[in-house]
This record gives sequence, structure tokens and C-alpha cells, in this order.
Amino acid sequence: MLYDAVPRPEHPRPDFQRDTFYNLNGCWQFAFDDANEGLAQRWYAPGRALGGQITVPFAYQTKMSGVGPTDEIHPVLWYRRGFIVPDDMAGRRILLRFGAVDFAAWVYVNGELAGTHRGGYTPFCLDITRFLTDGENDLCVRVEDAPDCAQPRGKQYWERGLMGCWYTPVSGIWQTVYLEAVGEEALRTVHITPDYDRHMCVLDIELDRDPAAPVEIEAALSYEGAPVRSVRMETPSRRTSLPVDLIVRGSLEPLHVWMPGYPSLYDVDVFIRRDGKLLDHVRTYFGLRKVEVKDGKVYLNNCPFYQRLVLDQGYWPDSLITPPSDEAIRADIRHTLDFGYNGARKHQKLEDPRYYYWADRMGLLVWGEVPSPYEFCADTVNHLFETLSGFIDRDFNHPCIIAWVPLNESWGVRQIYTDRRQQALARLLYHEAKALDGTRLVSGNDGWEQVETDICALHDYAAEGSVLARHFASRQEVEKHACDWRPCYARDAAPAGREAFMVTEYGGIAFSNIGLQGDAGGMESWGYHDKVRSEEEFFARFRSVTDAVRAIPYCQGYCYTQLTDVMQEVNGLLTPDRRPKIDVKRFAALNRDADRSL
Repeated sequence: MLYDAVPRPEHPRPDFQRDTFYNLNGCWQFAFDDANEGLAQRWYAPGRALGGQITVPFAYQTKMSGVGPTDEIHPVLWYRRGFIVPDDMAGRRILLRFGAVDFAAWVYVNGELAGTHRGGYTPFCLDITRFLTDGENDLCVRVEDAPDCAQPRGKQYWERGLMGCWYTPVSGIWQTVYLEAVGEEALRTVHITPDYDRHMCVLDIELDRDPAAPVEIEAALSYEGAPVRSVRMETPSRRTSLPVDLIVRGSLEPLHVWMPGYPSLYDVDVFIRRDGKLLDHVRTYFGLRKVEVKDGKVYLNNCPFYQRLVLDQGYWPDSLITPPSDEAIRADIRHTLDFGYNGARKHQKLEDPRYYYWADRMGLLVWGEVPSPYEFCADTVNHLFETLSGFIDRDFNHPCIIAWVPLNESWGVRQIYTDRRQQALARLLYHEAKALDGTRLVSGNDGWEQVETDICALHDYAAEGSVLARHFASRQEVEKHACDWRPCYARDAAPAGREAFMVTEYGGIAFSNIGLQGDAGGMESWGYHDKVRSEEEFFARFRSVTDAVRAIPYCQGYCYTQLTDVMQEVNGLLTPDRRPKIDVKRFAALNRDADRSL
């Protein structure tokens, strides 16, 4: 399936957008290198044909790539395409950006190594100006993606076939590749920290290099096109902080607050100039909102807030973890809202940045979760640290994200209950998130065996509400002895007394008459407990377990598994092609019964 038009043509980062944008998605040359001979044979040299073709940004395992669908494991991949720098970028520095390449990438421009990157879910940027020539340029990418369980894999199975609730992996380029043009100095990050109580925000601005001479930074804030405030500062430094008061003195203009149902956003234009010459201009935005845990409750904008979340794996039948289109992203958010949820726990992946953009615009809360590895070693520690850092750096400005989840169900840290090193990793990731971003909550090890956390998050797939109610009859007993499956806290760890309690996985109700879509490797369909045979049976079980969760007096919210079926796992509210299995309005009415005064 090779496309005539450029797939995923929209700008991939509306939260960090320049006027100069040249999309490199589409048809690339492609080759497997199972013998790992490409380096020795200089496949990166211009003019060397790779023999095959692939549609970027879809992984070779997918149908939409034109190569798959396949579950074949090929640890070394090569990509190539030519490009000409657009006329409107001429005479400026050229940046080459990759949204995500799984797992390690070596990038060659006109036969020279321009840079490398490690990390399958995080973006990277290379200044390729000095490698460019007039006319057509050659871009070649070598990728390594071994079935290594120390890598953050998420739901990507490390062997052929499928297992339990693990799915076909993805390798290589799986998000948009594009060019940008900038001046002598350019913006690397613009992180905007809202201060809800003081009615202001702080812009932390970093350039991509030390300025050769002082530069003027201007930040212009607006709301729905109307100017709010503009601040300027001259600085010789690479890093600058700009506090911005959002109250217009002598005016009755209200503050615009972000929350579900009322997703108000401030637009921000940041300019870098020297002696009146524009060096760079980036458009971004932020939402004025506050989230905190206090006395066992979650507060959003200083009001107690009960969360109704749905677990969302973010897989599509023909493109796996790459959304097939921008409309597909919006459709999933609309489905989530239509089912009566006010948030989503994006499970085991750093989602496409445009998902968070549309969640910002449409008013949906999101938990951002780091993909898990499946063994513990020094590489595991480094990979998780780098992935969490890259996640926070990329998505800092999205108001929809209210929580980071560094670990899930002790995956990759199987001995965390007693192992001091694994407990130290959990603490490291918790405090890394707090050090990089003091505005959000952290669910330290979502599911059980907590070490340090803001949310005491437990998973319980009991099939009957009476069983679930018995499990959570006493918070003191839950925290001290746990339930029938795993301890709530690791040994020698204890609650700090402020954590909010939530049931962050439950349900998982599968239908017996829903068949598998596509190749499930000969597996039987998979779900929790016996499958229901009718819509009425589904609603009876859903009402039973959901009412039991809502009846827990100390519980501050829940997360139902799950939004869609994925391959062999058929416990979604939607089929893989996004057809509802049950009456959506009836489901939403039951779901919204959770709204109550806390």
C-alpha cells in the first residue's frame, strides 16, 4: 500500500510549531539487513539502492507500510530518500526532526553521519546544515531494534506471534519525519508552567546553542485571537525564565481556565531577535489549570475531582501504534467522551503528540504512561530514565496530561517487593518526574507494590461486584495486607498519608461472539473471566463491578479496561475498527452515575 499523497501531512507538533515545515513522509527506499552487512558495505553511500520500498511513518510490520502485515523479526533496517531544501528555507539552518524511531537510529546525510539517537518512543532533532548541498540531498537511516526486553517495549511482544495481552511489535520509523528552518540561534524548548493560584504562568525558554551575542526574547500571549499580554527580555544566556501575569489591570476580562468540558487555551508566540532581525518564531499554547493530591483526594483547580478513566492502548488494525490519520485520533477521543469518560489512561506507550493536542482542545484528561521493559538490569534503568525525561520534555505544555506513570504492575521490576535496587529505581523515576515537572501527579508503580507515589493505584479484575467490594472493605487493611493478589506497597515502604486511592484497572469484560480481526497467530480470543454472550449480560456485569468501585468510600476514581479490542484481546467497548459493541448512550448514563460530591 504505497500512497500517492503524503500520509499524515499535518504538522506533528501543534504545541511547538514553526512556519517553516517540510514533511518527509511518504515513499522511501527500504531494506532488511539480517546479516548486518550494511555498514561494512557502505549502504549509507549516496546512490546505493536499497531494493525495497516502504511508506513512512508506518512500521514495516503494518499493512499501511506496504511491507506488512507481518510478525517477522528483522533487527536491522535501512531507509533512504532524496530531498531538496525548499526555497523558503534557503540560507537558514536546517533541522531534521524524527517523531519516533524504534529503537536506535544512525542518520546519514549525503553519506556522512549526521547524528544518532537511542529510544523508541522519544523524538530527536539534528542540525544537518553543514551536510547539505545544492540540489538533491540523500537521507539514509539505519535502525537497530532487537527483541531486547531491557528496552521500554510496552505492549510490543518480544517473540514472533502473540501472547496474552501483548501484540505485534513495531520497528523503525513510526512517526512523522520533517524539516524546519531556523536562524543562527533557535528555540529548543518553551516550557510553560501555569500558576493557577497566582493567576500567572512562567515561560522557561531554552535556545539550542549559546548565543553569539545577546538576543531579545518576546512572548506574546493571546486568547481566541485577542491579545492578552506581551513580555520582552534581552538576555545573553541560553536559558531564560519569563514570568507572565495573566490579569489585565483595570479590566474585568476573566481568566480562562482549562478543565474537562471547558478546555480554554492561551496561545503563545515566542520570537527570538537580534538587532531587529528575526532568528526564530515558535507557536505553542498552554492551559491554566492546577492538579494536586491532598488529604487523600485529587483536586483539579482547587476542587475535588472524581476521575472516570478508560484504558486506551492506542492500536489500530492496519497501522499498530501509529494513528492512521489525524481524524482517527479525534474519533477515539470522541468515542471516549461519548462513553461518559472524562479521561483516558494511555496504556504502555508515548502517544502521538497530536493525541494530546486534540485532548487539550476537546477537554479530555490523560495519564501519560512510560512503556515497560521486561527485565531488570543497568540498561533498564538508563532506558526508563531517558524515556521518562524525553516524555516530559516533549509534552510538558499539554494541560490534558495530569499524571505520569513510570512503572506498571512491576513489569521490568518483578522483585520490587523485596529488591532494594528495584525499589530505588521506582523512587528515582518518581523523583525524576517531580524534579522535571512539579505540576503533575505521579502514579509510581500503577497496580500494586507501590514504593513512592501520589496515587495508591490498584488493579482488580474481579468478575463480581460483591468480590470487589470485599477486597476493598477497609483501606487500612488494603494498604497493610493488600487484597487477594499482590501487596499494595513494597516491603518496608508505607503510605505517606496524603495519597489518593484509585482502582486504575478493572472490568475487562469480553464478548464471546466477537471474533478476532486480522491475524491473531492462531490464538483464542482473550479477556478476563468468562465471556458475556449478550448486551444485557454485559451491562449486568459492568453495573455490578462499577457500582462496587463507586461504593468504595475512600476511592477517588477508576479506570475501566478498555476502549478498543486489540488483536486477540477482545475486552474493548469498541471493535478494532471502532464499532461500538453496546448501546453507547445507555453505557454513558451508567458511567456518569459516578459524578458525586466528594
